[in-house]
Amino acid sequence: MSNFYEERATMIAAGDLQEFVPFGRDHCKHHPNALNLQLRQLQPASELWSSDGAAGLVGSLQEVTIHEKQKESWQLRKGVSEIGEEVDYDEELYVAGNMVIWSKGSKSQALAVYKAFTVDSPVQQALWCDFIISQDKSEKAYSSDEVEKCICILQSSCINMHSIEGKDYIASLPFQVANVWPTKYGLLFERSSSTHELPPGPPREPLPTMFSMLHPLDEITPLVCKSGSLFGSSRVQYVVDHAMKIVFLNTDPSIIMTYDTVQSLHSVWALRRVKPEEENVVLKFSEQGGTPQNVATSSSLTAHLRSLSKGDSPVASPFQNYSSIHSQSRSTSSPSLHSRSPSISNMAALSRAHSPALGVHSFSGVQRFNLSSHNQSPKRHSISHSPNSNSNGSFLAPETEPIVPELCIDHLWTETITNIREKNSQASKVFITSDLCGQKFLCFLVESELQLRCVKFQESNDKTQLIFGSITNIHAKDAAPVEKIDTMLVLEGSGNLVLYTGVVRVGKVFIPGLPAPSLTMSNTMPRPSTPLDSVSTPKPLSKLLGSLDEVVLFSPVAELRDSSKLHDSLYNEDCTFQQLGTYIHSIRDPVRNRVTLELSNGSMVRITIPEIATSELVQTCLQAIKFILPKEIAVQMLVKWYSVHSAPGGPSYHSEWNLFVTCLMNMMGYNTDRLAWTRNFDFEGSLSPVIAPKKARPSETGSDDDWEYLLNSDYHQNVESHLLNRSLCLNPLEVSQMKDEDFSQNLILDSSTLLFTHIPAIFFVLHLVYEELKLNTLMGEGIRSLVGLLVQLARDLKLEPYVDHYYRDYPTLVRTTGQVCTIDQGQTGFMHHPSFFTSEPPSIYQWVSSCLKGEGMPPYPYLPGICERSRLVVLSIALYILGNESSVSDESSQYLSRIAIVPQKSQAEQEENRFSFRHSTSVSSLAERLVVWMTDVGFTLRDLETLPFGIALPIRDAIYHCREQPASDWPEAVCLLIGRQDLSKQACEGNLPKGKSVLSSDVPSGTETEEEDDGMNDMNQEVMSLIWSEDLRVQDVRRLLQSAHPVRVNVVQYPELSDHEFIEEKENRLLQLCQRTMALPVGRGMFTLFSYHPVPTEPLPIPKLNLTGRAPPRNTTVDLNSGNIDVPPNMTSWASFHNGVAAGLKIAPASQIDSAWIVYNKPKHAELANEYAGFLMALGLNGHLTKLATLNIHDYLTKHGSNLIGMSDLNVPEQLYQYMVGGHRRFQAGMHREKHKSPSYQIKEGDTINVDVTCPGATLALAMIYLKTNNRSIADWLRAPDTMYLLDFVKPEFLLLRTLARCLILWDDILPNSKWVDSNVPQIIRENSISLSEIELPCSEDLNLETLSQAHVYIIAGACLSLGFRFAGSENLSAFNCLHKFAKDFMTYLSAPNASVTGPYNLETCLSVVLLSLAMVMAGSGNLKVLQLCRFLHMKTGGEMNYGFHLAHHMALGLLFLGGGRYSLSTSNSSIAALLCALYPHFPAHSTDNRYHLQALRHLYVLAAEPRLLVPVDVDTNMPCYALLEVTYKGTQWYEQTKEELMAPTLLPELHLLKQIKVKGPRYWELLIDLSKGTQHLKSILSKDGVLYVKLRAGQLSYKEDPMGWQSLLAQTVANRNSEARAFKPETISAFTSDPALLSFAEYFCKPTVNMGQKQEILDLFSSVLYECVTQETPEMLPAYIAMDQAMRRLGRREMSETSELWQIKLVLEFFSSRSHQERLQNHPKRGLFMNSEFLPVVKCTIDNTLDQWLQAGGDVCVHAYLSGQPFEESQLSMLACFLVYHSVPAPWHLPSVGLEGSTSFAELLFKFQHLKMPVRALLRLAPLLLGNPQPMVM
Repeated sequence: MSNFYEERATMIAAGDLQEFVPFGRDHCKHHPNALNLQLRQLQPASELWSSDGAAGLVGSLQEVTIHEKQKESWQLRKGVSEIGEEVDYDEELYVAGNMVIWSKGSKSQALAVYKAFTVDSPVQQALWCDFIISQDKSEKAYSSDEVEKCICILQSSCINMHSIEGKDYIASLPFQVANVWPTKYGLLFERSSSTHELPPGPPREPLPTMFSMLHPLDEITPLVCKSGSLFGSSRVQYVVDHAMKIVFLNTDPSIIMTYDTVQSLHSVWALRRVKPEEENVVLKFSEQGGTPQNVATSSSLTAHLRSLSKGDSPVASPFQNYSSIHSQSRSTSSPSLHSRSPSISNMAALSRAHSPALGVHSFSGVQRFNLSSHNQSPKRHSISHSPNSNSNGSFLAPETEPIVPELCIDHLWTETITNIREKNSQASKVFITSDLCGQKFLCFLVESELQLRCVKFQESNDKTQLIFGSITNIHAKDAAPVEKIDTMLVLEGSGNLVLYTGVVRVGKVFIPGLPAPSLTMSNTMPRPSTPLDSVSTPKPLSKLLGSLDEVVLFSPVAELRDSSKLHDSLYNEDCTFQQLGTYIHSIRDPVRNRVTLELSNGSMVRITIPEIATSELVQTCLQAIKFILPKEIAVQMLVKWYSVHSAPGGPSYHSEWNLFVTCLMNMMGYNTDRLAWTRNFDFEGSLSPVIAPKKARPSETGSDDDWEYLLNSDYHQNVESHLLNRSLCLNPLEVSQMKDEDFSQNLILDSSTLLFTHIPAIFFVLHLVYEELKLNTLMGEGIRSLVGLLVQLARDLKLEPYVDHYYRDYPTLVRTTGQVCTIDQGQTGFMHHPSFFTSEPPSIYQWVSSCLKGEGMPPYPYLPGICERSRLVVLSIALYILGNESSVSDESSQYLSRIAIVPQKSQAEQEENRFSFRHSTSVSSLAERLVVWMTDVGFTLRDLETLPFGIALPIRDAIYHCREQPASDWPEAVCLLIGRQDLSKQACEGNLPKGKSVLSSDVPSGTETEEEDDGMNDMNQEVMSLIWSEDLRVQDVRRLLQSAHPVRVNVVQYPELSDHEFIEEKENRLLQLCQRTMALPVGRGMFTLFSYHPVPTEPLPIPKLNLTGRAPPRNTTVDLNSGNIDVPPNMTSWASFHNGVAAGLKIAPASQIDSAWIVYNKPKHAELANEYAGFLMALGLNGHLTKLATLNIHDYLTKHGSNLIGMSDLNVPEQLYQYMVGGHRRFQAGMHREKHKSPSYQIKEGDTINVDVTCPGATLALAMIYLKTNNRSIADWLRAPDTMYLLDFVKPEFLLLRTLARCLILWDDILPNSKWVDSNVPQIIRENSISLSEIELPCSEDLNLETLSQAHVYIIAGACLSLGFRFAGSENLSAFNCLHKFAKDFMTYLSAPNASVTGPYNLETCLSVVLLSLAMVMAGSGNLKVLQLCRFLHMKTGGEMNYGFHLAHHMALGLLFLGGGRYSLSTSNSSIAALLCALYPHFPAHSTDNRYHLQALRHLYVLAAEPRLLVPVDVDTNMPCYALLEVTYKGTQWYEQTKEELMAPTLLPELHLLKQIKVKGPRYWELLIDLSKGTQHLKSILSKDGVLYVKLRAGQLSYKEDPMGWQSLLAQTVANRNSEARAFKPETISAFTSDPALLSFAEYFCKPTVNMGQKQEILDLFSSVLYECVTQETPEMLPAYIAMDQAMRRLGRREMSETSELWQIKLVLEFFSSRSHQERLQNHPKRGLFMNSEFLPVVKCTIDNTLDQWLQAGGDVCVHAYLSGQPFEESQLSMLACFLVYHSVPAPWHLPSVGLEGSTSFAELLFKFQHLKMPVRALLRLAPLLLGNPQPMVM
C-alpha cells in the first residue's frame, strides 16, 4: 500500500477532458472547394491517420502529390482581441490541400470560422504574422508602431498575405522556400537546398540561405549573420551555410534557434535589425582585384531578385532546386550525372560553404555569376579565370544596385560538443517556458535520445542581451509548455504524463478517464474496474477508448461521493482499463493551460491543467510569500502547494483557504491536527491523504470530544452572540474548559521543515497583504480569514504589538488569550529575521491619519506588484495632503520603503521624516496632478468605489476640485474618473476616425418616395430646428431652391390671341422661367453642402432638372420640346453640370467612399454625361477624388480630352499693369523679344493690347499677388480715374474690379460703414453724378452723364464687394447694416424714372454684387432680411432678369444657408482667392455663356467654406440642445479683448480671432476650450459636425423645458429655505438627475409609507442627505453619508464587531480639520461644500457621547485593566476596541516609559504623553483613570 500512497501523493488531476478534432477539418468537407479535394482521393477522416498506428505524420508538411494521402496540419494560439482586453479562447489555423481555415472562439461561443482562404496550388504552410507599418527603421521605434496583422499562406512559387483590415498582398518567391517563420519584424524565409548544389571544382561563393521580408511590399533581402570567432573578433557575413537549419523562432525575446546538420549542434542567435556598419561590411565594393573575398554582393543575385519581382517565372532561377528544373528526368538518372550536364554549368557557382568549425570560410557576398556565352561548355576549368581576374564584373548591367540586408542574427550560445553525439539529434520541438518564480528556460526536445534539454537564460541587467546558463536534461518522449501557470507537461518514455516547473518535478498528471500507464502495464489480464466519477467524464469517452462493452464500462457501483474511498478502489485494482493499446502518444497545441494529447489509437483529447489557486485571497498570499522567499525555496513551496491543491478530488472554492492554511502551517512546522482552530477545518469531504497521514476511521457513533470541540469553536461563540439567540432567550451553555493539557505538550514547532526559518518574513508579508486588503471593501471575508492565521503566528512569535493591532481591528475575532505553540528557544536562533521587519505593526490607516494630523511617520513598507493599493494611497496622500509634487514623479519615494530580499539600511537610520504641508504653485494644480497621475497608473472609478470612504475622501475631494474646471484636452480616462461624461465622450469621439457623427440624420429612405426627391432630404432637421426655431424659413428655402417640380406658367389669354399664339406665348414664358430653374442648382449645392453620407452600395441620388411647366386652370403640361418656338441648342448642358456638382457636394468629407463607388455612379445614358462630369468636379472639391485609382484617372483623361493645358507664368507686376491699362508695349531687350510674340490677335493688336480681354485678369492677378499687403504704391495704380478724359478710356465695369482689387490690397483700411464706401468714389463723379431719384436731368455739354453714373454705381458695387470679402462669415452688424442700405438703394434706383441713364443691366449687376456681399457677411446665418431680399428677387422673372442674375441671387441664398447653417466662410488668403473665382462680378448672359468667366468656377466657394457650427449635445439623452457660450475675442488694432455671450447652437467667429470659448453655468457643467494653446482640438470638434457634449448639472432643466430658469431645484427651495429637507419631495428628483442609483435610492429609501413611527427620522435624514448630494453635485458621497450614519447607530447599539468603519469616520473628521483642507477653503471661499457642514459635528458629538456613556457605565474598569495588562470581561471586547481606536490610545507597553502611577496633575500627564502623539481630548478621558486622586484642573 505504501508505494501506492507515494504514487498518489504527487498526483495532479487534470480537468475538462474533451475529445479534440481540429475545427477546420469538418469545415473543409463542406466547403464548396471540397469537390476537387475529393478528386485527389481524400480519405475519410478516420483514415487520415497513417495505418501503422503512429500519428507522427499528422502535423508534417510534405509536398502533396496525387499519390499520397491528403495531408493536413493545424496550429492553435491564444485568442487575440481587437480591443486589447484579456481574452481566453483559442484560435485555430487549419491547412489542408489548397485551403486555409482560420477559426476562433469568443467569450460567448466555441470555435467558429473567421476566414477561409482557397489558393491555386497546395498550401505548404500557413501562419500568423504581424507586419510593422512604419517608415522609421530604427530599433527603438518598435514599441509604438502600428501593426498590420496578417495571415501568410505559402505556396510553392509565391506567398499570399491577407491582413485583417482586408488588404491582400501577393509576393512571388525568387527561390524555393523550405520554411517560413514569423518574426517580430516580418517574415523570415529559409531557402530549400538540395545536394545538386555541391558540384566538384574550385570553391565558389555560395548564395545566401536565409532571407527576410519586412513588409508585403518590401523586397526580399538576405540575412546577415554576426558570429564571434575564436579570437574574439566577430565576423559579419551573409548566412550561406546549408547545414544551418532553423528549428525555432521566438518573437519576444527575438531569438532564433538553429541546428547544424554537420556538427549536430544547436545554437541560439538574437534576431535584430542590421546596424549601418554591418551593412557596409557586406556591401563593400573592392577597390583592387575581384578576389572572391571582397567581390561585391552578387549583383546577379540582385538582378535576379529584381527581375523576378517583375514577374518572371522562377524556373530559370539559379536559386531553384536543381531537381525541379529537371523534374521530368528525375526518375531515371542519378544526381551525379545531372550535375555534370552542360546545361547547368552556371550552377557550379553554388558551392557549399564549410561549416564554421572546420575553419571559417571567408565570405563577403555572393560571387557574381558569369553569364557570358563561352561558359556554356562542359569543361569545368573555363568557368572562372584566375582568382584575381576582374573579368567577372564585366558582364554586369551597370544599373543594378545591391540589395541592402535588413535583419541580422547575432550569435548568443551553442551547446557544448559531446563525444557521443548522434548524427540526427535535431530538436523536433522547441519552446520557452518559465518556472513558478519567473526563471526562463529554453527547452528543446531531442526525440532520438528521448531527452528534453532545458537551458536556463535571463536578461542582462541592462536588458540589452540574453545570458545563457547551464543545461539540464530531462528524460522525455514529448513535452509542451503550460504558459498560464508557468509549468510544462512532459511525457515520459514510460507513458506517464508529468508536470514540471522549470526543471523541478511537480507530480504526475492524472487524467480522469485515461489509464495510468504504470498500472496498466503491470497486469496483462484485462479486468473491468470501477469507472471514475462519471460526472467528469464526457459522453464520447466510450468512443475514444475503443469499443468497451457498455455493461462493463458503467459498473453497478453507486456513485461514491467520498473521494478517499473512490481513490482507494481505483488504485487497488491492478489494471484500470482493458484496452492496453491506448496510451498517450504525443502532446501538441498548448494554449494558456489547455493542451491536446494524441492517443496511440489516433484520437485526440484536450485537457485543462488546473490553476495554482482560484480564490483571490490565496493567490495574493502566494504571490507575497513567493516574492519574499529565495527562489529555490519558493519553487519547492509552490510545488508542494500545487500538488496538494490539485490532487484528484481537490478542494472547492470555499475550502481552498483552509487547505492553504493547513498546507502553509505544515510547511512551517506546525502540527495542524493538534492545533485547535485548524483541527476541524471543513474540507468538504476532500481531505485527501496528501495533507495528513491516514487516520483510523472514527466510530460512527461519535464521542463526547466532538461536543466539547463544538462548544469551544468560533462558530458557537458567534451563534451565542447572535441576536436570534437573545430573542429566543437561550441560556449560554457552560463550556467545560477543553482538556488543554493533552494538546499543549506536543505543540512544539518542527524546526526541520521547509519554511521554519522564514516564518518572520512570511508573517510580515502576510501582514502587509492584510493591510492591503483593508483598502478593498470587497475583501472583508478574506481579511477575517487571514486574521486567524496572523494572530496565531504573532502569538507564537511573541509579537504583542501585532496581536494588539489585530485585536483593535477585529475585537470579536481576536480573543486576548488563545492557544500558543511553543517555539523551541534553541531553534529561534535559526529563524531569519529580515531587515525590513518592524516591531511596530505597519498600519495604513494609522499612516494616513498621522499625515492628516501633520505628524511624522516612517516610510510605509510595500511589496511591489502586490500591495499596489497601499502604494497608491500613500503617494496620493503625500501629493494631495502634504503637497509634495515630486512624490508621484520619482520612483524612489521617501514615503515608501520597497521591501526586497536584499538587506536595506537598518531601521535606526530610517528616522521619521516630519512631513509638513508645502505650499504648491496653485492648489488646484495639486488636484489636477493627482487625478492625472491616478489615471496614468490605471486607477478607475470602480477602484475608487471599493476604497473605504475615509481613505477615498481626499481623492474624492481632488476629483471634486477638478470637476468644476477641467481642461478640455484631458484624456478620456481622466474625464471618466472625475465624472465628466460630457468630456470623456468628447475625448472618445475625438479618437474615432471621421465617420458618421451623432447628428447625421438617418432618414429611412422609404419616407420621401411619394414626392419627388428634390435633393434636400438629407438635411439635419434636428439641428436646423434648433438654430431657426421660431419660423419656417428652412422650408421656404427648400421651396425656392428646388428644381425637380414643374413650374407654374401663368399667362392670361387675351381675346385677340389665337390658340396657337397663346401656346407660343406660354412656351416663351416657360423659357423665361427656365432661365431661373437652370440657375438654381448652384445655390442648392451651397444649401446642402456636405450634408449626406452615401451608402456604398447605392448610387448617389441626383435630383431631376425639371424644365416643364404646368398651366392653370386645367394644369396642362407645357413643354419646350413641342417645336413651336426656337430653343437655344445645348441650353441645359451647363445646368445639368451644375446639378451634378450640387449633388456631389452633398457628400460629406468624412464619408467612406472608394474608387469603385465613383465609377459605379457613372451613368448609362450619354445625356447624363454632363451631370457625371459635375459629380466628378464635386468629388475633387470635397477631397474624395484622391481615392480614384490611377488607372481610372488615366481612363477619364484619355476619353474626355487629352490636351492638358499648362498655365503660362504672368507673375510680373509691370506687365500686368500694362495688360490692365493697355497702351504701347515697353521696349524689351533683344533676348526677350521673341518670347512675347503672340499668335493671338484677340490680345495683341500690333504693339498695343486688347485691354477688353486682358484687363480683368490682370487686375485680379495684381489683387491676389498683393492681397492684404497694404501696399499703397500698387494700390494707387488701381485708383479710379478722376478726370472725365481718363474716365472715357475705361469700361465702367472694369472700375468695379479695380476698386475691388485696390480694397483687397489695402485690406486693413476697409471699414464697415457707408462713409468709407463713398470715399472710394472720385470727387468728379461724386460732385456731378445725378441723384437717380431726381426728375429732370441737369444738362452739361462736357460731362457724359451716362459714363459718370455708370462709373458711380460700379465703384460703389466694387467697394461693397470688398466689404463682403473683408467681413465674410463674420455676421458683423455694422457691415450688414451698411450693405443692406446699399442693397435697398439699388432696389429703389431700379424702379426710379431715370434708371435708363445708368442702364437697368448695370443696376441689376450692381444689385446682385451687393446681395452676394451681404450673403457673404451673413454666410450660414440664415438672416431673415437677406432671405426676404432673395425671395423678392426670386419672383422677378421678366425683363432684364437673365440666367446670370438668377444665378447670382440664388448663390446668395445658398451662401446664406451654407451647408444648412453648419458652414461659414473663411477669410484666409486661399479662401479669398476661391471666393473671388466663384463670385466673379460678371454674370453669364445665358446658360451657355462662358465668354468672360467659366461657369464651373462658380463652385470654388467650397474651398472657402469651413465648418463653424458648434452644437451642444446633451450627453445623457444624446440630443442636441441649447447652451450658453461665452466667447472671448483676442485684442486687435480695432478693439480691446472682449467677451460676447452666444446661445449655441451657433456659428463661431473665425477661430484665429478667439482666445477661448467657455460653456457657461449654471445649467451645464462649465467647460473651457482654450484656443491660445492651439485650435486643433476645436477644429476636430467642428469637423465632426461640431458636436460638443455638455452635461446638465443636477437640479437643472434644459433651456427648452425651462427657458427662464424658474423651475430648477434650487429656485424652488429658495422660498422656504428653513424647511428645505421636508420641502424636497423625492418624486421630483427624476427631473434633476439621470443617475439610476440616485433615482432608485429616492424610490426605496425616501418615500414615506403608512405608520412610519420612529422610521420617520431615518427617512428625513435620507431625504436631506439625498438633497445635499444632488444640489452640491456630489452624488458619490451618498454611500459615505449612509455608512457613517449606520456606523453611529451600530456603535450606539454596542454592536461593533470590527472597527474599520470607526477608523473611516475618524479619517473623515481628521481630513476636514487638516491644515491642507483649511488652507484650500481659505483660497476658494466660493467653492461648494464637499460634505455638509452640519453633518460632521453631529457625527463627532454622537460618537463622543456613546463612548463616554460606556466609560461611565463600567468601561473605565475595562480600560484600566487593558492599560495595566490585566484580563477583563469578554463582553466588553468590542466597545473597548472602539474606544482605543477612536481616541488613539497607545498600547500598554508604551506606557511604562511614562511612569503611569504617581502623576499628580493633568499638566504632568500632558507632558509625559507628548511623545505618544495622543490627542488632548482623549487624554482628558483617560485622566481620571491614570491620576489616582484627580486634582482639580486649575492648580
